[in-house]
Amino acid sequence: MPKHLFKRYMPDPKVVREHKHLRFLARFLHDPNLFHMNRRSVSGAFAAGLFWAMIPMPVQMVAAAITAIVIRINLPISVALVWLTNPFTMPPIFYLNYRVGTWILGAPPDVGEFQMSLEWIAGQLDAIWLPLYFGSTVVGIVFGLLGYVGIRAFWRWHVIQRYRKRSVTSR
Repeated sequence: MPKHLFKRYMPDPKVVREHKHLRFLARFLHDPNLFHMNRRSVSGAFAAGLFWAMIPMPVQMVAAAITAIVIRINLPISVALVWLTNPFTMPPIFYLNYRVGTWILGAPPDVGEFQMSLEWIAGQLDAIWLPLYFGSTVVGIVFGLLGYVGIRAFWRWHVIQRYRKRSVTSR
């Protein structure tokens, strides 16, 4: 199993439970499934993390953590994947999400001359929020499903390769 590929970068569950900013979740963090490294837990974490990474909101990590706790999937992986959208990647990702939303809704994608300012964004928010969030939800679902299926396939491939290698060396 590709546990060793993921486990190498995983924090210690005790450190996570005792972290000063996560104390309010302490009673939920004692579930061992939140830190297990199995195909179900890791693939679910990829689905949740990739979904929440595509949603433009200020508390993506909290949403990913709550999802991991409720669904009982790997917490550190789901929270870490949210950082795919960081200050450098947010503009192109959210612009793509906006364009997907306008394409699906059939809305015109033109909102005038783009200006990099909070005033412009606040003024245009009324025109862009529906396509942006609809497109983000669609892209999040698609990326979440691709992450889920991709990790499941990778995990299975890795197990088969290790089985074949073990059967060849045992002869």
